[in-house]
Amino acid sequence: MMERVSYDNDEAPRIALIRRHSIATRLTHWLNVLCLSVLLLSGLQIFNAHPELYWGHYGADGDPAVLTIGSAGSGDDLRGFARIAGVELRTTGVLGVSSFEGAPAARAFPAWATIPSFQDLAAGRRWHFFFAWLFVINGIVYLACSFLSGHFRRDLTLTRHQLSVRHLWHEVVDHARLRFPEGDEARHYNALQKLTYLIVIVVLLPLMLITGLTMSPGIDAAFPWLVDVFGGRQTARTIHFITASLLVLFVVVHVVMVILSGTWNNMRSMITGRYAIRDGGRKS
Repeated sequence: MMERVSYDNDEAPRIALIRRHSIATRLTHWLNVLCLSVLLLSGLQIFNAHPELYWGHYGADGDPAVLTIGSAGSGDDLRGFARIAGVELRTTGVLGVSSFEGAPAARAFPAWATIPSFQDLAAGRRWHFFFAWLFVINGIVYLACSFLSGHFRRDLTLTRHQLSVRHLWHEVVDHARLRFPEGDEARHYNALQKLTYLIVIVVLLPLMLITGLTMSPGIDAAFPWLVDVFGGRQTARTIHFITASLLVLFVVVHVVMVILSGTWNNMRSMITGRYAIRDGGRKS
């Protein structure tokens, strides 16, 4: 159903409130926000215990790392660095060395970016595993509701026209110029939204889940072939870190687009399900 709210002036544009998000989508969305926030902060706590990433059957101290976040020196000369594929960057104050309780501390990620704030691997793992399983259960609920309601077929299926290079390039240009759909076009996800959501749902999240499970000794004992699929647990750890970083990038871009395309309207749609559109097409 759609409610219309018209202005008294016939020349003024009419505003229509449409139903955009179901209650299942809204509830699972906000639970995902909580789960992903805790997973990120607790994951950085776990990473701090050994702030290096490897590719292949490596992982011991002294093995060549593709990424290292560490510190060098001591006392007033303590400095942080991040080394990626042999290229070293000074990161004192942010990565490698940061302030903790008023004094410089050697730790990969700073206290404000980890759960708990102090270095505690066991506590970080407990937070991470609890919210990881909550995230998985929430994802299963979302998938079940989306299939049963026809959300995937109705809202995320790409048409042949949307997949054309010309159409995709047109949407990229519109986004770069901060031109967002209005009117009837705003009733549905555009091609870039559909592609992004599908990549996250079909590729990033499953890969992050499977690589996370591959790092578990218990899962390795039950499914030893998982380690071979990824070429070693350290490779799985690196892929897990990369997928998590890409997911953070997705969230950042998503939040920026929410703000630029109408913060209140987008927030209302994800809280109440109602989204306001203006009759009359696209902004010029």
